[in-house]
Amino acid sequence: MNLYFLAAGGLALLLGLAHSVLGERMILRRLGRGEGTPLSAHHMAVLRSTWHLVTLFGVGWAALFLWLGWSGARSADVSILAGVLAATFLAAAVYWLLGTRGRHLAWVVLAVMATLAWLAGAA
Repeated sequence: MNLYFLAAGGLALLLGLAHSVLGERMILRRLGRGEGTPLSAHHMAVLRSTWHLVTLFGVGWAALFLWLGWSGARSADVSILAGVLAATFLAAAVYWLLGTRGRHLAWVVLAVMATLAWLAGAA
């Protein structure tokens, strides 16, 4: 059992849940009611689908983290995979930090997940 991977998986699940629930309540519903920039019904459907697609990808990453954490697998392949996960989440954290000028705190969670993946690979 690798607690670093398990913690990263739990954070990925929480981030995905927050992404969909808060995004739906704070952004998508308002846009759907015509508040803010007007969108056609088609564009609104595309935006909503894309928004939740990101969450589905996050749940997939969470499943991978959790499987790695529970499987207890240790090999060079797991270390390489941990490095790929760490680099992916670090890039996402930096991108989000710069893109939102630090105002959207998801970058902190992404950075913690990158660190946990790196620690898991080094353990």
